[in-house]
Amino acid sequence: MFDSISMSTLYWLSWGVGLTFIFAFGACAGSFLNVVMHRLPEGLSVVSPPSRCPRCGARLSWYDNIPVISWFLLRGRCRRCTTRIPVQYPLVEIAGGVLVAGLAALIYLVPAGDYWSAVGGEWWTRQRLVNSWPAFLCWSLTLLGLFAMTVIDARTFLIPIQIPYFTTFACWLLWPIQALLPVHPLAEGLWPIPLLGWPATMAAFGGIGGVVLGLTLLKRGVLPYSFDDYDDYLVEGEALADYPHARREMFVELLFLLPCLAGIAIGWLVGLQFDGEPHAVIAALGATIGGWICGAAVVWSVRILGTLAFGKEAMGAGDVHLMGAVGAAFGWIDPIVAFFLAPFFGLAWVLVSATGGRFLRGFSRELPYGPHLALAVAVVVLMRPVLLDLCGALFPGLLTG
Repeated sequence: MFDSISMSTLYWLSWGVGLTFIFAFGACAGSFLNVVMHRLPEGLSVVSPPSRCPRCGARLSWYDNIPVISWFLLRGRCRRCTTRIPVQYPLVEIAGGVLVAGLAALIYLVPAGDYWSAVGGEWWTRQRLVNSWPAFLCWSLTLLGLFAMTVIDARTFLIPIQIPYFTTFACWLLWPIQALLPVHPLAEGLWPIPLLGWPATMAAFGGIGGVVLGLTLLKRGVLPYSFDDYDDYLVEGEALADYPHARREMFVELLFLLPCLAGIAIGWLVGLQFDGEPHAVIAALGATIGGWICGAAVVWSVRILGTLAFGKEAMGAGDVHLMGAVGAAFGWIDPIVAFFLAPFFGLAWVLVSATGGRFLRGFSRELPYGPHLALAVAVVVLMRPVLLDLCGALFPGLLTG
């Protein structure tokens, strides 16, 4: 009895310490997100110059740059010129810590069979953090990136392309590394994102090869850039332009997509020649690339079809990259589910904004679609059991039939 209590206490103490470190990691990431959210919309480097006071230019010492703690020690003011430091900074750092630590608690600490175990699944609890850290980094970095993209997009109606690029390439690197780590005997045959067979895996490789070819043709001037003259119609001080040639530009984008579509078709035909299942590393790489293609494709399809139908840019190109990054992290299913869930958040915001605007001046404002997509992804990933229950109530038999 004493030994079992001691082991249980030791287990929870170890996880308490672990979650503290994970929170600290998330808070440090949040500190960097503050820099990203401030500098990227201005076209500035996020690396140089180092953090400094925007008013007096004093470079921040390491002890003035500790996430959350330094803000309270400085009482929210610059040490040299006493300029107020916005409360946004510690709030973003706390949000980053809570997001990452909360994710770790949901996927590692919830027992199998518990209601919230559907967030992660048995693979995570079997592998534990020591043998699943690349996958955990994929999910954490993507959720943090979505947080940064949401704030920037809501403020500027633009998604800096560097953020989804970074998270996408990180996932393409980390998922194959995950496949090289030891597998717990009870986790054999399990994987945290949907794997693809040979045809779909080779189609993913062919598709990304086509994207690389298309980008090469763009750089060499063989293919034109879409919306290349957009700035000519942009009024100073406005985030969006009244662009009259949106339908024309969709044909330019279709031209860019032709190598990708050809690569997918050729890759699928080549994959049909293979038997069995791909090697773990190949399967992991195919799953993350295939997820990226599906996430981007569902948005790009609506962007092209909607623009051709209505004559105005239906969805921003940043939304395409955002959902591509989501697919690279969580596989091909989640971005599709999130995409069809996002309109409900858009409608909810319209209602809340219209109602709030009657009572609070400045509350009613338009939001771009990126924040709705990001919120839908967060619900699909972090509230999966609630979503499954809702689907079961609305569509009886769909999940079991």
